Amino acid sequence: MRIVCIGGGPAGLYFALLMKKQNPAHHVTVVERNRPFDTFGWGVVFSDATMQSMRQWDPETAATIEDAFNHWDDIELIFKGRKIRTTGHGFVGIGRKKMLNILQERCLELGVELVFEREVQDDGEFPEADLIISSDGVNSRTRAKYAEIFKPDMLVRPNRFIWLGTEKRFDAFTFDFQRTEHGWFQAHIYRFDDKTSTFIVETTDEVFKAHGIDKMDQDQSIAFCEKLFADTLDGHSLMSNARHLRGSAWLNFGRLICEKWSHFNGNSHVVLMGDSAHTAHFAIGSGTKLAIDDAIELTNQFNRIGHGRENIPAVLEAYEEVRRVDVARIQNAARNAMEWFEVVGHRYADTLEPEQFMYSMLTRSQRISHENLRLRDPVWLEGYERWFAERAGAPASPNGHPVPPMFTPYTVRGLKLANRIVMSPMAMYSATDGVPDDFHLVHIGARAMGGAALVFPEMTCVSPDARITPGCLGLWNEEQKEAFRRMVAFVHEKTPAKIGMQLGHAGRKGATKVAWEGTDQPVEHGGWPLVSASAIPYLPHSVVPRAASREDMDRITADFVRAAKWSDEVGFDILELHCAHGYLLSAFLSPLTNTRDDEYGGSHENRARYPLEVFRAIRAVWPADKPISVRLSTNDWHEGGNTPEDAAVFAQMFKEAGADLIDCSAGQVVKDEHPVYGRMWQTPFSDKIRNEIQVPTIAVGAISEADHANSVIAAGRADLCAIARPHLADPAFVLHEAAKVGYAGQVWPKQYYQGRVQYETGLARAAAVAAAPPAGKA
Repeated sequence: MRIVCIGGGPAGLYFALLMKKQNPAHHVTVVERNRPFDTFGWGVVFSDATMQSMRQWDPETAATIEDAFNHWDDIELIFKGRKIRTTGHGFVGIGRKKMLNILQERCLELGVELVFEREVQDDGEFPEADLIISSDGVNSRTRAKYAEIFKPDMLVRPNRFIWLGTEKRFDAFTFDFQRTEHGWFQAHIYRFDDKTSTFIVETTDEVFKAHGIDKMDQDQSIAFCEKLFADTLDGHSLMSNARHLRGSAWLNFGRLICEKWSHFNGNSHVVLMGDSAHTAHFAIGSGTKLAIDDAIELTNQFNRIGHGRENIPAVLEAYEEVRRVDVARIQNAARNAMEWFEVVGHRYADTLEPEQFMYSMLTRSQRISHENLRLRDPVWLEGYERWFAERAGAPASPNGHPVPPMFTPYTVRGLKLANRIVMSPMAMYSATDGVPDDFHLVHIGARAMGGAALVFPEMTCVSPDARITPGCLGLWNEEQKEAFRRMVAFVHEKTPAKIGMQLGHAGRKGATKVAWEGTDQPVEHGGWPLVSASAIPYLPHSVVPRAASREDMDRITADFVRAAKWSDEVGFDILELHCAHGYLLSAFLSPLTNTRDDEYGGSHENRARYPLEVFRAIRAVWPADKPISVRLSTNDWHEGGNTPEDAAVFAQMFKEAGADLIDCSAGQVVKDEHPVYGRMWQTPFSDKIRNEIQVPTIAVGAISEADHANSVIAAGRADLCAIARPHLADPAFVLHEAAKVGYAGQVWPKQYYQGRVQYETGLARAAAVAAAPPAGKA
C-alpha cells in the first residue's frame, strides 16, 4: 500500500514506523510542515501502561525513549502553605522535541520517507495514496474539508492556560495552588529531561481578566507567573517557546470529538488520528497516549484483517469501533479532571482542608478509586483514612485498621447514623389501597438487618390520587398509619438502623400500571384524575392532567402536612420531600413541565414557590430535632430543561428554608431525556451542590460497591450514599461489603454470627487462591 501521513506528530510518526515494520513493502511517507528534527512544545507525559504497549509493538523505539525519559511515581500538592506527597502513580515524562526526534530517527531506520517543510493544503495532493492518515492536529485542514462527513464537535472550555517551562528540576508531578486577591491559580508541573520541567499555569477567565492578564504581552504574563509562583520556582525563571506567536500565549482548551473518523475521497481512504480526531485535556495527560494508542490499534487491525488495499474499508470500520470506546472512556475521565480544575477555586479551594483537597484532586477523574489508591500508596491512604475517621468521630476498628470512610458515623440534627449508606426508596408496587403488608415488613426489615444505616420504604403518597400506581404505598388513613407503625417498631427494636419516610405526589405521572404490567402506561380501569403544574401529559397517550388551582394546592399541602405529622407519630427518624423525577413538585420546578404564566411559573423563584410552600408547611410540623431532606432532579437531561446550575439555585432555596440534606438524583422528568450513564454518574451533581451551596448531600446513581462509596465520601462529594439495586440483589449488601474490605467494626445481627464467620473465611480462602502462583510456578 501507499500510505501518506499528513502531520509529523506522535500519531503519524508512530503509525508510519509500525506499518513499515509490519510490512516493509508498504511505501510510507510522513509529510511535516516544520523543519527536520524541529518541533515546538515542552514535555509530554503518559502512563506506564502506554510505555508497556510501546515495548510490545516496537521494542527498539521503546528502549530509546526509556533511555531519554524521566520516570516518577510521586505526586506532590502545594496548597495553603502545606506540601503533601503520595507515591505509586507511575508517569513517564519526555520532551516533545526529543520524543519526535526519536520517532523520526526510527522511521528513517525502517525506510519511511520523511518530507519536511511542506505545508499540505489539501489531501487531494496525494491522488496515488491508498491510505491518508490525517494526523495534522487539532486545527486539521483535512477534518475541516470534510466537516459535513466527520461532523466534528469542538467545545471551547472557559479556563485560560499558558504552557511554559523552567530549568528547575522537579522530582514529582507537582500541583501548586496559589490564591490571589481575585481568585485561584494552579500550576501543573513535571520534569521531562535532565534540566527542564513543564510549567502550565491555569486559571478561570474571570480571574484572568481581573488581573488584567488579557492586556499583558508574553513577557508581562511570564513575569506575573514568576512572581505568583516564586516560592515554588525557588529563584528559577519561566520560559516560553511560543515567541513565534503574536499577542498573548494564553489559550483556551478545545474539547474535540468527531461523529465519524474515516472517509473515501474518490481516490484514497482518509482517516483521522490523534488530535485531529479527538482531544483530551492535559489535566490527565492523555493526548500523547491517545495518539500512540490510535497508531497501535490501526496497525493491529491491519494485522488482523490483512494489509492489502482491498481490506482498508473493513480495517477502518473495525479501528473506529474499537477506538471510539476507549477514547470515550479517556475523554470522560479527562472531562471530569478538566472540570475539577475549572471549578476548584470556588468549589473546593476555600473550603476543603489540604488532606481532603489532596484526595479530591487524586480522584478527580473518577478513574482512580479508593482501593486503587491503596494499591498505589497504602501508607498515604491509611493515614488519610485515619484523619477522616477521627474527624467523623469514628470509634477505633477492632483490628486496628482505620475505619473506611463509608463506615464512619454521621449526624444531622438529632439523627445519628452508624455509617454513610442509605437504602434508597424503591417502588415495590405491592401495596393494597396504600397499606404496607408483610412483604414490606420483610423487605425493609431485611435491609435494616443487612447493615444500611438508614432505610426508606418507597415514595409514600399523601392521598389516593397522589399515587403513581394502584400498588403504591400511601399515608392518608389510620390503617396505613398503623401498618407503618409496625414496620418502624421492627427496625428500631431489632436492628441498629434508622428509618426514613419519603413523601410525594405523582402528579401527571399517576394512574399508571405497576411496573411488570407496563411502566408509565396508563391504567385501563380504575384510574383517577391527575393534577400537575401545567396541563401537559407525560406520554402522548397519558391522561392529560389539569393545571393545579390554588384550591388544589391548598388541599395537597394539607395532605402533606397530615402525612408528615403521622410519620412523626409512628416514629420515623427523617422525612424526605420528593421534588424529583417529574412528580408533582418536580413538575413545578422544571420549565419543561411548568408553562404557567402566574406567580407559580417563569422564574426560578416562581417555579419553586409551591414546592417551598409544601416544604415550609411540613417543616413547621416536623420536630426540630429531626432532619428533612429534599430529593431533587439535578439535571433534566433535555434541552430547555433544568441543568445542574438550576438545581444549585433550588438547593440554595431549600437550604434557606431549612432543608438539612439535598438528595441529588437526576432525570425522569420527561420521557425523551438523554442521560449520560456510567459509574457513579450522578455523583458530580451531588459534588456541585454540596461544595458550592455548602449543604450536606446524598449521592445516588450506580454506586454499587464499597470502593465507590468510599471514594465519594472520602472526597467530600457527598455526605451519604443512597444505594438502590444492589440492595435488591443482596439484602445484606453492607455486611458483605464490610467483609470484602476487611472492616471488622460492622455489626452483624447476633443470630447471624456464624454466617459472618463462614463468609469472611470464604473471602480469605478465595484471596489466598488468587494470590497463589500457578501450579508448577512456585
